[in-house]
Amino acid sequence: MNHFDLFELPVQFEIDADTLVSRYRELQQRYHPDQNSFDSQEALRLSTLVNQAYDTLRFVDRRAAYLLGLHRQAGGLEQSIGDTDFLQHALELREQLDEAESGIALASLRMEVQQWLDALSREFVLDLEDEDWLEARDTARKLAFMQRVLADIDRAEDRFDDFDTDLDDDL
Repeated sequence: MNHFDLFELPVQFEIDADTLVSRYRELQQRYHPDQNSFDSQEALRLSTLVNQAYDTLRFVDRRAAYLLGLHRQAGGLEQSIGDTDFLQHALELREQLDEAESGIALASLRMEVQQWLDALSREFVLDLEDEDWLEARDTARKLAFMQRVLADIDRAEDRFDDFDTDLDDDL
């Protein structure tokens, strides 16, 4: 059984996030070690499997890599990105993130990165449909990079939130 089967989802890149969350909650309730009559070791194993599958399917980069693995095409995902235009833009995004001095700047950057993720997701779907494995792997690497930038934006926003809270406490 693969992760899509576990969540009763079609084996495809595009999935309904609300359905994924709903099925995750159902499965967690069913398999949680404190919530069922399974042997505790088996319940822990199943609960861990559900968590791993959910973490794989909810992030576009992980889902892309997983789909490539299902097609036996995941080799080479750790290689560097060769697209110099993409790398130049990625460097500019990193610089913007380093220079961001407000939550507004981060929100703008988040929107730009999300647009990149959306465009790359559409590209990955086409690569997958065409079984263009070389391009699909390249697109998956780009998705992974952009997903990391998004995570860095989250961390930066948390720092701004902590700073704002500290200021409020001081006033």
